Amino acid sequence: MKEGFRQSMAWLHTWAGLVFGWLLLAIFLTGTLAYFKDEISHWMQPEVPSRSVSNETSVILAQSYLQQHAQGASRWFINLPDAREPGLSVMWQFPGKPGERGAFTQKLLDPATGAELQARDTRGGEFFYRFHFQLQMPHPWGRWLSTAAAMVMFVALISGIITHKKIFKDFFTFRPRKGQRSWLDGHNAVGVLVLPFHLMITYSSLVIFMAMVMPASILATYGDDTQALFNDAFAVTNNAPAVGRPAQLVQLEPLLEQAREQWPGGRVGRITVNNPGDANASVNVMRHGGDQVVRDFGSAVSFDGVSGKLLQVAPPQSSTIAIRGGFYGLHMGLFAGPLLRWLYFICGLAATAMIGTGLVIWLGKRQLKHAKSGVMPFELRLVEVLNIASMSGLVLAVAAFFWANRLLPVSLAARADWEVNSFFIVWGLSLLHAALRRGRKAWVEQLGLAALLLASVPLLDALTMPDVLDGFLVHGDWVRAGFDLTCLAAGLFLAWGAWKMSRPVVHPAAAVRARRAALETEVN
Repeated sequence: MKEGFRQSMAWLHTWAGLVFGWLLLAIFLTGTLAYFKDEISHWMQPEVPSRSVSNETSVILAQSYLQQHAQGASRWFINLPDAREPGLSVMWQFPGKPGERGAFTQKLLDPATGAELQARDTRGGEFFYRFHFQLQMPHPWGRWLSTAAAMVMFVALISGIITHKKIFKDFFTFRPRKGQRSWLDGHNAVGVLVLPFHLMITYSSLVIFMAMVMPASILATYGDDTQALFNDAFAVTNNAPAVGRPAQLVQLEPLLEQAREQWPGGRVGRITVNNPGDANASVNVMRHGGDQVVRDFGSAVSFDGVSGKLLQVAPPQSSTIAIRGGFYGLHMGLFAGPLLRWLYFICGLAATAMIGTGLVIWLGKRQLKHAKSGVMPFELRLVEVLNIASMSGLVLAVAAFFWANRLLPVSLAARADWEVNSFFIVWGLSLLHAALRRGRKAWVEQLGLAALLLASVPLLDALTMPDVLDGFLVHGDWVRAGFDLTCLAAGLFLAWGAWKMSRPVVHPAAAVRARRAALETEVN
């Protein structure tokens, strides 16, 4: 009975991993890159200098800019810079027609001078973050598909644990240069090494979208009244409407310190001004999302926009909301400092490698059965093509995305969209290339090209940066330097992988026969 159950779990683990493996690999790789989405965005907008200034200085400059350029807007938004995202972002919204939401305008400012920056249009790291759970599909279909993939991943993890009786013993076993056995040892090692991360990241993704996949309790309470749900969840930001009487807006700078007093050790992340210039103006100061592990979306302090009087402070979260916020915080890792963020990144790469090695193992086992005939069935050839495109092809597409950011003209219309188009065009070409070339040749060529592109990123950065002297050399822009060095390291690793794949394959049986023949020759 036990053996039968374990065999059924092995079957479930195998086929769940295969059917959703290619999609899960893309989700995990882009999600791993998203841990550094702010750093990626900074590199992809080289016009934004790295400056270290106080929040108070940035708020003064932002308020002055908005008063000059956003008169008559219904709302102002000020996103303050931090160590990871040095740009000062402002946005405003003009009133729309009845029943319609007004249009938004966003600008990027220099946090030291308040001057408007003419930064290139790009999605930056936000592209990887959005693709990770939306898959470049219309709402809500991408979220549904990624959630289904997360459920399959969770099932594959549990069934994998049940299948491997000696899972922890296997972790300490690695036999290099043993073909399929080496791939299986590597699969077990990366699976067990960061098993808590795999379980946490997969289960937390299901909790994040629980309201979408299991909305029964919300529908029973609010029905279709989403505004009532929003008002209850973010009661502090439910401010009074405009009354049409002009009034001078309070200076925003002193409100920062009053808000920080409500959050011992906390930081300010965003400021929202409702009805600026109106007698019913209000100012909502939101807490920085990376201050604590448990994410509190409603953590805000509300002030009167004319007198500066403190109106409301968000109450503590309920235990239910705090649990969800805890899973969200663990999944996103916004609270993590540089070292812990790198640990998140490495664990994400390990999860990606676990999925990739599983796909390679599935194909390798079945290719051995057809090694003598030399004819591969169509279904195995299809899996081989998808394996190549989903691994080496995806990495190649990421490299092309970075190169497109620097090579496309800055004035190009819909420039950010063309960066994304470049990603998918190269990814599609990698699929075509894998279909036209034999397996190992396709692996070597795609890995080699990806290695060349990524290893050349530091050179690309130096040649295309608007002003090299205004970057790392003078102001010590370690974010941009770290990005360049990471791409260089990734390129060298891929070059090593391409070199390994280019070496001729020697099956164990053939190696034994060759060694025996050599010994016989020496004896004779």
